[in-house]
Amino acid sequence: MRQVFGSAALCLMFAASASAQSAPGDPDAIRITGSAEHTYIDQDTADADALRRVLEGIRLPTGFRIELYALVPGARHMALSPGGTVLFVGTRRHKVWAVLDRDRDGAVDEVKDFAPSLSLDIPNGVEVSPDGDLFIAERNRVLRIAGAEAFDQNADMVAVPIVPQGSLIPEAEESSYHTARVIKLGPDNKLYISLGQPYNVAPPEKLALYNETGIGGIIRMNRDGSGREVYTYGARNSVGHDFHPETGELWWTDNQVDGMGDDIPPGEINRQTEKGQHFGFPWYGGGSTRTREYAGQEVPVEVVMPAVETIAHAADLGMSFYTGDMFPEKYRNAIFSAQHGSWNRSERVGARVMVTFIDAQGNAAIEPFAEGWLNQDGEYDGRPVDVIQHPDGSILVSDDFAGAVYRISYSP
Repeated sequence: MRQVFGSAALCLMFAASASAQSAPGDPDAIRITGSAEHTYIDQDTADADALRRVLEGIRLPTGFRIELYALVPGARHMALSPGGTVLFVGTRRHKVWAVLDRDRDGAVDEVKDFAPSLSLDIPNGVEVSPDGDLFIAERNRVLRIAGAEAFDQNADMVAVPIVPQGSLIPEAEESSYHTARVIKLGPDNKLYISLGQPYNVAPPEKLALYNETGIGGIIRMNRDGSGREVYTYGARNSVGHDFHPETGELWWTDNQVDGMGDDIPPGEINRQTEKGQHFGFPWYGGGSTRTREYAGQEVPVEVVMPAVETIAHAADLGMSFYTGDMFPEKYRNAIFSAQHGSWNRSERVGARVMVTFIDAQGNAAIEPFAEGWLNQDGEYDGRPVDVIQHPDGSILVSDDFAGAVYRISYSP
């Protein structure tokens, strides 16, 4: 029997999935097809109508238009299949959602959970390779599923743990704090995975372990999980990264220290030009602001300061470089990024999509692109999480507060 849920049932979407079974003949692979029923999300609901009314108030540059693309509970980071027929959407609970557009006409055919028999733990990070492998980065595991775009036609699909459970970070370091992993395939065909550290400010006794394992940084590995190394040091909690389409350099957002006041420290967008660079945490809490915990210490590393400082506590999350042809030329190779919005500031800020322009020398300047989810009463009507490019040149924006994905397009 087909399960269809509307607005009244969205709060039930994240019940734990049934345990997966090992695939015959491969002790590591996990069979992800079986008897478990899919959960379908009804797209024709009062919630959808309410969100369309909210979108009428979103402010954009002239010529741009925003519309509701799909209702997706808890929508976080996103990745499109090579054929453009499936949008995979991670969450901070126990599901990855599949948004299907089988005929690629830009209209969603259905939204259902991907592999409902597969038990997942905070599968925030999703990535799809050009040859069709889906990677899911959980709190403490990384899975690879080959040919995932055809998941609803393939009766024998398996997930392979390229980083087994308990091996992404030491199990003793598991936490509910800063657990949203982001995974991206780099121009070198290696996987880059962010590992937020589980403190507001990491204590000195943890630093050696974190440097060794990549916690509070970004790690890199081959697509089969081999060759793991620490690529980035000195991050607090990066929840978005992408690679410059011309230089191949890694750019990434970082969420900085809480409890220092409304206006400090700034958030960051960082530019990394080589492996092993250090970006200052925990000696710096954001930009050049020193943390109280390490204020009296000499900084023992050479620090790369951020390319962009953003408004304090706006929570800069997912980001993507724009390479499409739909938007005006000035947006080519610009960064579109999501500000989730503050949670502990006396006056809320953020809840918007930003655009960062980068000149030929690598200098960057940021400005608002889409805003209005923070309403006149200071309450959130939405909280953007991630931004990716659609094959038609529009951009998709996820929102875990509203449980939705939006599409922003341009017409002169």
